[in-house]
Amino acid sequence: MDLQQLRDQIDEIDRQIQTLFEQRMETTTKVAEYKKENGMPIFQTGREDQLLEKIEQRSAPLYRNGARVLFTNLMDISKCLQQNKIHESTPTLEMLRESFAHPAPLPEHPIIACQGVTGAYSHLAAQALFPGEEVLFYDTWEKVFEAVEKGVVDFGILPIENSTAGSVREIYELMRRHNFYISREVKVRVDHCLAARPGISLSQLTDIYSHEQALAQCSEFLQALPQVRTEKVLNTAGAAELVANSDKPFGAICSELGAKEHGLSILRSHIQNNVENYTRFICISKNLYPTKEADTVSVALSIPNSEGKLYRLLTKFYVNHINMTKIESRPAGNKNFDTIFYINFTGNIADQTVLDLLGSLSRELDYFKFLGNYPEDHLTNE
Repeated sequence: MDLQQLRDQIDEIDRQIQTLFEQRMETTTKVAEYKKENGMPIFQTGREDQLLEKIEQRSAPLYRNGARVLFTNLMDISKCLQQNKIHESTPTLEMLRESFAHPAPLPEHPIIACQGVTGAYSHLAAQALFPGEEVLFYDTWEKVFEAVEKGVVDFGILPIENSTAGSVREIYELMRRHNFYISREVKVRVDHCLAARPGISLSQLTDIYSHEQALAQCSEFLQALPQVRTEKVLNTAGAAELVANSDKPFGAICSELGAKEHGLSILRSHIQNNVENYTRFICISKNLYPTKEADTVSVALSIPNSEGKLYRLLTKFYVNHINMTKIESRPAGNKNFDTIFYINFTGNIADQTVLDLLGSLSRELDYFKFLGNYPEDHLTNE
């Protein structure tokens, strides 16, 4: 038998598999209808494991693992189809439907919380989203979360990711501990300068202060100043304030607005490694404000640290034709070394397919948290 004949044989087998696959999915639809009529849940603990054990037992040893993967995928596809047929509800879905049907009114003149002081990049993001509105400054990111959670302010602005230095780890940790919704997103172009008190020259500097991400974003410039120590502070505008209040030859890496706000002279401009340097900020709120324009859904979830679990999670998105745009992982901090995934994907909670996916995730996972549905915004403050 030559190669072409072998390929023809594979094609014929594939046609048979496809026919059987479609028959199985049609039967799955009938199972969904039966469960719906009889008030039965889609996912029945134990049955899936029993079926996979039987499949492994009757498989040839050489193909045993592959057979388990194949039938696991078939079962996952079947569950997705059943969910899309039944639209089984969960507390999360009920909350989302109610929020969309009866949205909370947006405050006419919202109060905004930022970490830092005037001139911080968070302040720039707040001005872009809420021009002319009142901004309250807090000395830590956690206090911004708390102010939102307690209703002291309407919105909080927080940096979550930089295009050069990566994710802001502390924000993800705080997201796990606090209750909130992401209402908006904005990307701010980060253009760092080196500033000092008037009369201080670059050669006189002994220490440069800034946030650790800003220091990382300007690492190439700093390497050319081996005589200068770098010191981490909570934010770039705070670094400018510290330098302005010191009588020592200190410098600050900050925005030009931050330098001007604190009366500093700019020694060098555009010192970041990458000209295309952006920070993504999220705008959080206590209330959920769903809109038809929202195009990004954010969730947090945990899956067990065991074989194939992440693969099966991704299958749910693929089967539902939903595009995952970001996945960020953080340790759950338990004895099993489980992982919490922060996931962004395209969609709107008015879409039944999105609701079906959220229902499946919230029902089947031990830890699931809906973080928001919001429009993606852009700002290039050039």
